[in-house]
Amino acid sequence: MKNRKYSLFVVLVLSVALFLAACGSSDDAKSDDKDNAEDASDYSVGLVTDVGGVDDKSFNQSSWEGLQEWGEEHGLEEKEGYEYAQSDDESDYLPNLNRFVRNDFNLIFGIGFMLEDGINTIAEQHPDANFAIVDSVVDQPNVVSINFADHEGSFLVGVAAALKTETDKVGFIGGVDSETINKFEAGFVAGVKSIDSSIDVDVQYAGAFDAADDGKLIASNMYNNDVDIIYHSAGGTGNGVFAQAKDIKHNDPDRDVWVIGVDRDQYDEGVIDDHNITLTSMLKRVDVAVQEVSNMGMEGEFPAGETLEFSIEDDGIGISLKNEDALTDDIVDAIDEWKEKIVNGDVDVPGNHEELEEFEESL
Repeated sequence: MKNRKYSLFVVLVLSVALFLAACGSSDDAKSDDKDNAEDASDYSVGLVTDVGGVDDKSFNQSSWEGLQEWGEEHGLEEKEGYEYAQSDDESDYLPNLNRFVRNDFNLIFGIGFMLEDGINTIAEQHPDANFAIVDSVVDQPNVVSINFADHEGSFLVGVAAALKTETDKVGFIGGVDSETINKFEAGFVAGVKSIDSSIDVDVQYAGAFDAADDGKLIASNMYNNDVDIIYHSAGGTGNGVFAQAKDIKHNDPDRDVWVIGVDRDQYDEGVIDDHNITLTSMLKRVDVAVQEVSNMGMEGEFPAGETLEFSIEDDGIGISLKNEDALTDDIVDAIDEWKEKIVNGDVDVPGNHEELEEFEESL
């Protein structure tokens, strides 16, 4: 499988160039525009969620928002050119994927590593169809694998947590204990320890991406043990983390408890009374990736068999600075400094437990 370092900036520039090229005033150009519009109306994209749900306020939702933006860009309406299929259970993955294949969708996304087996199976069964998998790699000639440097963004929110904590205890709550979520954990712990190796990081996994009650219970135990900041990488389970932090803040407005969001900017999820308990969010531009890969497919440039990698360097990964009341100038400056170190290669952020252990030994 080919591996390509993918630049969002380059794609956006190409998109603008294509738009400008289509704006010629000659009759031929107008004819071409008409043909392109007809081609766009004939191209369809389907998206299959994992069990977190399309409204998980995180990973799936960001992906769906990207597909909605693509549809709006081309004047399409939901179920007339694009749509999603909700997976309530792992047993829904293959039936949902098969439905889109039967309905002759041109491109079908599997959102999340949990769909890896399903995408691999159906791609092999239908070699003439195009598929995309997010957060995994499927080595098939008709599949594009879309991955992100989650550990890099997690490192930066770890820096923010280390500089903000007043108890020297922070937490990480993951969904399913897996290679993908371990990247978030490893990067976060490394960021915290790079600021102060004595800070305690409580790491726990809920075992699911759709268990808000479990997320709330784990968060309650962490906050009761003096953890004052929790970073979640747990999809819909993370909604329980926000619920617990807001309950605490509502009952005790003077107590500082924080949540760090993931994938999309979860600032709005942190509003409680006159406060906002979202310290920051690790931004993972799945929305832009979905939109741009859909455009590539529609334009006949589908990157079949390739792995696209989005990182901090190309703004595929980032960090929200929206909560200006919580993120003081010294924290923002430190984030910028560490971001520059990562981009320049001065810091090699660990992406798994083994690399994290080596990283901590080097501090």
